[in-house]
Amino acid sequence: MNKVAVFGKPGGGKSTLSRKLSAATGIQLCPLDLIEYRKNGERVAREEYSKKHADWINADNWIIEGLGTLESFWSRIDAADTLIYVDLPYHVHYWWVTKRFLKSALVKPEGWPEGSSVLKGTIAGWKYLRLSPRFWTPELFEEIQRRGKDKDIYRITSVKEMNNFPKLFRHIDVRI
Repeated sequence: MNKVAVFGKPGGGKSTLSRKLSAATGIQLCPLDLIEYRKNGERVAREEYSKKHADWINADNWIIEGLGTLESFWSRIDAADTLIYVDLPYHVHYWWVTKRFLKSALVKPEGWPEGSSVLKGTIAGWKYLRLSPRFWTPELFEEIQRRGKDKDIYRITSVKEMNNFPKLFRHIDVRI
């Protein structure tokens, strides 16, 4: 495990899982939100994002968390040796997006881009969740499996699986 892509719908615990994997393995964590958005919450220019993403992909090891652009998603899928698809039930994703917002009144979410509005992020999360069934389809997962035939692929479909993942790292607590 040297190049790990963690992806899935908003609010599924990808960031938390990725931070814990990074801590357990010593592999650099590369959250896409930090290169996709400026401090004020605006998106960076596509060229700027693509260059930084390419720099990450060309590194010897990484854990890249998030979706980013469709082009960068597929380049990550192709470059990674380990794919982790967080595919929890929609009600869990909606609840966790909402819970993150409610908790943000007391504490800024860990790893949240500096200066970005949690309210705007929550609204965007709900919006993307509403649109997600059009993107996160069985056909998409079949394509991921096809492209990843020689890779380790994990599909996390329940909170229990999320809390028990990864079995590879029994020495750390990965509860989300």
